Amino acid sequence: MEVIIRPDKEKAMELVAKLIINAVREKPSLVLGLATGNTMEPLYAKIAEIHKREKVDFSLCRTFNLDEYVGLKAEHRNSYRHYMNEHFFNKINIDLRNTHLPSGTAKDLDRECEKYEQKMKECGGIDFQLLGIGKSGHIGFNEPLSAFFSRTRVKALTPTTIAQNSPLFDRPEDMPKRAITMGVGTILEAKRIVTLVVGSSKAEILAKAVEGPVTSMVSASALQLHSKCVVIADEKAAANLQGRDYYRWIFNNEPEWDEFR
Repeated sequence: MEVIIRPDKEKAMELVAKLIINAVREKPSLVLGLATGNTMEPLYAKIAEIHKREKVDFSLCRTFNLDEYVGLKAEHRNSYRHYMNEHFFNKINIDLRNTHLPSGTAKDLDRECEKYEQKMKECGGIDFQLLGIGKSGHIGFNEPLSAFFSRTRVKALTPTTIAQNSPLFDRPEDMPKRAITMGVGTILEAKRIVTLVVGSSKAEILAKAVEGPVTSMVSASALQLHSKCVVIADEKAAANLQGRDYYRWIFNNEPEWDEFR
């Protein structure tokens, strides 16, 4: 794992956007793993802006999202399919047939999870996985005690996650209590992982995930086991990290970051 600290939220998002854009340019048929949430909205807006300004071609890309709520149709304003179409897919030249999310309304949810895993394999696996970290340390909807070898499955959401996400619904009580999510094991099979973490509210959990013990109580700590994972944080999110000085030194001195300085 590598940790990069940028001065503020804007700079952190700018770096992640450039990494994604570069990856698409290097491999036009890139298989992207995508995340949702408040942190990702301005990031997707930035990527769409670069796409438009610099004519970056997404037409051959394939995408797989981390998760979807159980029971919500794709057209529901709180579904992650709706979120992705509104915030990203409809703003770039991607073929919607190549954008994949699990169906939260499938009659056989277990079979839907198996099909999702199979589809990823047919595409050659995830080349570039974008992640955020939830307040309980979850990646996707892999809540505390999620097995590190877990695959795409239906997962019960914690009260913390429900409290965090339910205000986004017109009637908070209508938020589903279950979701389909890629497993921790599925996520760790991505060839490359970039995790974006911003804001002081994430400082405590980021420190646990990056510098604490590897534990299923903090599913994001499993990222320490990945050979090509970089966490990009702003100064507020990085406030509790013991290795802050070293992480800043990496960005300022390592050749791989030359073009981004």
